[in-house]
Amino acid sequence: MPKVIEITDFHAPELDPYARLTQAQLRNRLEPEKGIFIAESPKVIARALDAGYQPLSLLMERKQITGPAAEILTRCGDVPVYTADREMLAALTGFELTRGVLCAFHRPVPRTVEELCRNARRVAVLEGIVDSTNVGAIFRSAAALNMDAVLITPSCCDPLCRRAVRVSMGTVFQVPWAQIGDTPADWPEKGIARLHELGFKTAAMALSDRSVSIDDEQLAAEQKLAIIMGTEGDGLAHETIASCDYTVKIPMSHGVDSLNVAAASAVAFWQLGKQ
Repeated sequence: MPKVIEITDFHAPELDPYARLTQAQLRNRLEPEKGIFIAESPKVIARALDAGYQPLSLLMERKQITGPAAEILTRCGDVPVYTADREMLAALTGFELTRGVLCAFHRPVPRTVEELCRNARRVAVLEGIVDSTNVGAIFRSAAALNMDAVLITPSCCDPLCRRAVRVSMGTVFQVPWAQIGDTPADWPEKGIARLHELGFKTAAMALSDRSVSIDDEQLAAEQKLAIIMGTEGDGLAHETIASCDYTVKIPMSHGVDSLNVAAASAVAFWQLGKQ
């Protein structure tokens, strides 16, 4: 049975993951085994539990204990459950809990690019995408539209930050992912060479004079394809585009020059992820 604890002291250290630790501190790059991430809402927490992630504690409104969160509480053993009313929780966390429940989990052991790509046919590569909402939406599209894995460059937003997890609706726990390279200097030259060594052709999603249409038959015929999406605003780096086997465009109409990266990812994954 979970241990329900009424919050009486905002400064209690056990509340730090919800109230005071920055995203970088939660991630704990220097000691990965101590890393934490926060999942929000009963549905997302349930997906994390389904994927085998280990909960550390929960924070929730009182009414959730016997309401929408009751089922996940039965799955969390005796982990502590910190509770208060909605207003106090908002004061503690600095934001409104849209679904009334947060759960702190142990971060998983990082996976390797080679492990993820060994049997993969289609992988998405996110270059420097820093908006957590876009990252979460891309993961949701990757899960729905036949991507076998997602790779992120070192300058990309952490897929396990709270907002990315929430926007992904927990699909970040379903699509395997890894970071390609340890520092920004490892991308693009070393990273793309690594993908080529693993048997992938690389497709840069970008507009240029040599772009081929996304429905090009040769693209569809590639046995292993890495679909590389660029950062908001500037898109992919010139060095990335020059290093890729293909430059791929989504044909536009009505004078629109491009789509938001999350929308573009859905189109790209649907077309290029077909079996």
